[in-house]
Amino acid sequence: MKLAFSTLGVPGMPVADVIRLAVEHGYQGVELRAHPEEPVHPGLSPAERADVADEFKRGGVEILTLAGYARVAAEGDDQPVLDEIAALVELARDLGAANVRVFPGGGALDPDVADANAARRLGAAAPHAADLGVRILLETHDSHRAGADVARVVGMVGHRQVGALWDIMHTWLAGEEPAASHAVLAPHLGYVQVKDIASAEDTRPLPLGAGVLPLRACLDTLDPGSWVCWEYEKRWHPAAAELPTLLDAGRDHLARLGAPKE
Repeated sequence: MKLAFSTLGVPGMPVADVIRLAVEHGYQGVELRAHPEEPVHPGLSPAERADVADEFKRGGVEILTLAGYARVAAEGDDQPVLDEIAALVELARDLGAANVRVFPGGGALDPDVADANAARRLGAAAPHAADLGVRILLETHDSHRAGADVARVVGMVGHRQVGALWDIMHTWLAGEEPAASHAVLAPHLGYVQVKDIASAEDTRPLPLGAGVLPLRACLDTLDPGSWVCWEYEKRWHPAAAELPTLLDAGRDHLARLGAPKE
């Protein structure tokens, strides 16, 4: 198992400090939140991109994913969504990131319409992503919370550069068992986001193992060497404990859960 953490847990932290945290606490990669309020976003100049890529290379830390906010199932024109994905894919190429994350964002649309929007846009974005060697991952989230929802869309696209990102909180909230989520997502799976919460009504971030999410059942479905990323949503919950103080315990907890059974 290879471990990463999301910079959603350390909002606004400079790149050098993110790399230092990963190295000091034994995480092989990071998921970078790609947003204008963060140090890394599509507005960076070519020189700034080269500097970020060099910092990560020198630090020996992998950029697993650029977590963007394109909503591929949303109503409206296709072109703004395609432009947003293209900019994120180009940034990922420049930084050496393997993946970009997109959301469904179908809202209250008829599910068939939302599916069609998402599949059409992802299919249109896939050739450019393939040319640049970047994979687009649709996260289990909002209108497509269950693994079955995301697998349905990704299956409609049918392109190797379009895959799935399994956020276990959302599949759990959808009432889907981890084994069922994995069964439908496995052919498309990029990696897994783990976290912990107190209940379906209280989704404030907790240290891993302190909440109700089925972390062990999720990790039990994964192949050795799979990427697992801790998404600690400090950005949305400022009163939550600071992520750097939790990284060692989180790493150790995931290692125990992911250890081979005797």
